[in-house]
Amino acid sequence: MTDRFQVGVIASTHGLNGEVNVFPTTEDPNRFKKLKKVTLHTNRGEQLELDVQSARFFKKFVIVKFKQFDNINDVEKFRGCELTISRKDAIKLAPGEYYVADLVGLDIVDEEGNKLGVLSDVIQTGANDVYEMEPVDGTDKVYIPAIKDCVREIDVKNGRIIIHVMEGLF
Repeated sequence: MTDRFQVGVIASTHGLNGEVNVFPTTEDPNRFKKLKKVTLHTNRGEQLELDVQSARFFKKFVIVKFKQFDNINDVEKFRGCELTISRKDAIKLAPGEYYVADLVGLDIVDEEGNKLGVLSDVIQTGANDVYEMEPVDGTDKVYIPAIKDCVREIDVKNGRIIIHVMEGLF
């Protein structure tokens, strides 16, 4: 399980006073209004803990002001850098919900315990999620609907997802 979750990527500067346009990668961009701290991962591999002074919305971006920066020159170098939060600051999940970051990399096995592949991505379609699986035999990716008829159990602790192989799935 991961300790940190990405909540956004700095797209550009905004104005002259050190604000940045952040493209939100979180399910709920409004969470920026409640965030107190984020970690900035620089292009040089540094991790800077920053205090969120303010956040407001403009089109598809969140305009964020950090307490540490007051000038456009201070933030220009952060274009393309990701912002993360710690797991303790993440949105609380309801029973049966999972963070995508915790699912990617899990083994996908059938009901008999045979390893079929590894979850490589979760595609959110609106109706239901779709799990992208890299098969163990190296063939093309397989797309598994994340519905009860197909996904029998998600066991993050033991690193596996048990599926019922429906007719026509492979």
